[in-house]
Amino acid sequence: MEDEKASGDAADPEGRKLVTPRGGNVAPSARFLQVELELNTHLRRLTFSGPVRYVYNPLEYAWDAHRCYVDKYCRGGQAVLFLGMNPGPYGMAQTGVPFGEVKSVVDWLRISGAIGRPPDEHPKRRIAGLACAQSEVSGARFWGFFRSLCGEPAQFFKHCFVHNLCPLMFMGASGKNLTPPELLAAERDALLKLCDVALCQVVRALGVSMVIGVGRVAEQRARRALAADGVGGVRVEGIMHPSPRNPRANKGWAEIARAKLSELGVVSLLSDGSG
Repeated sequence: MEDEKASGDAADPEGRKLVTPRGGNVAPSARFLQVELELNTHLRRLTFSGPVRYVYNPLEYAWDAHRCYVDKYCRGGQAVLFLGMNPGPYGMAQTGVPFGEVKSVVDWLRISGAIGRPPDEHPKRRIAGLACAQSEVSGARFWGFFRSLCGEPAQFFKHCFVHNLCPLMFMGASGKNLTPPELLAAERDALLKLCDVALCQVVRALGVSMVIGVGRVAEQRARRALAADGVGGVRVEGIMHPSPRNPRANKGWAEIARAKLSELGVVSLLSDGSG
């Protein structure tokens, strides 16, 4: 099982070194990107079989747009990390941004950057990048909610950041999206072990005090990973996933999310203009 940590300076998908100074103050965005690049190195060594026919990694082909997102919004002092599970076909797979529905990414988050294509594309799941005309419902709901609550991205990212546990998207031969729990057990466990290690590194690097899993699987995985790694002082909570596959989410996800986030104190945090 592939689980050793990378050492030294990682390189981005174009082979450029992302140098992390030894000692001194390192920007949270640089620490975050370093973790992701090291995770990428490990993920390239994994193989998948069974139901998986196609694997997309937007941290490879959409690195420029993803780095734009991280450089722009990953800052020090953010208390809350929203954690999704893995990319959707019309969200992060297209844009490199978690829950990255194209309209939200372009119009609200104002992300730009070159987006290429994975080496092996399903004909029904082509990557069009920021020109993708298909809207991802989950991402539109997620970012739309925070846009209505915060007005401008700066207010949201003053206190919060958004990340996915796993950067890979999986599909079967038909193009059907497969979530990590649907993988063969040994392959899923090898994958999530690496992602758990990276999550703990991210939480330490960002210094957040709360991780909010978007969906039960992400919440449970975060709770298990942080406890196993001995990461203390971090509260793990969860909100309902905004997926259209969830009948309850289709009956008013925004209201359900607002109620839970109000209970957790996040709504008042984001509504405080003095933040």
